[in-house]
Amino acid sequence: MGVLDSIREALGLRASTDATREADPDDLFQLSGASVTMEADLDLEPISVAGIGFSAMGSTDFRDAVRDVEAVLDGDGWASVHEDEHGYTWAVAEREDFESLVTDLYVAADTLADRGYSDRLLAAVFGFEPIVGEGRAYWIYSFRRGSFYPFAPRSMRERDSALEVKLQSVLDDEMDVEEDTGYWYPLWPDRNGGHPWE
Repeated sequence: MGVLDSIREALGLRASTDATREADPDDLFQLSGASVTMEADLDLEPISVAGIGFSAMGSTDFRDAVRDVEAVLDGDGWASVHEDEHGYTWAVAEREDFESLVTDLYVAADTLADRGYSDRLLAAVFGFEPIVGEGRAYWIYSFRRGSFYPFAPRSMRERDSALEVKLQSVLDDEMDVEEDTGYWYPLWPDRNGGHPWE
């Protein structure tokens, strides 16, 4: 099984079939309180960029829905809707305020859902960096599973499993964290230090 097949299986059909709760874009607001806990207890602060990944389709109505997403994100700060090298589309935004970032990406996801394309939504990805030092961790929301999971890449194919487990244990009471680690699928960036949505 290739990498792309694994992505499709982890974030796609198998995750949908095995889902334990229905996904809801409102879940993204759990990150607001969680970001405060991460900063206070783990010395990790949110970065100013985040993205929502979805699988595109060629219909005119879907293209109109994506234009609606672009309009939603066309506010204060930078935004982009682009396709990655795996064929997935990313709606990415940069905002100075983390609350605004969460809200804008929630509205973007909700826009697609309201237009009838909730089944195209794959993941929302929010990054966090140490207040002092290096490294990065992400909270990934799987729309197919209706839950969050941590991802802490350390190089192109190595992850900090100890940090991921620590994130789970600290935030488990504040977020709907995926219990089955088999669904903690890594969304590897294309380069060291890059983000999954690039």
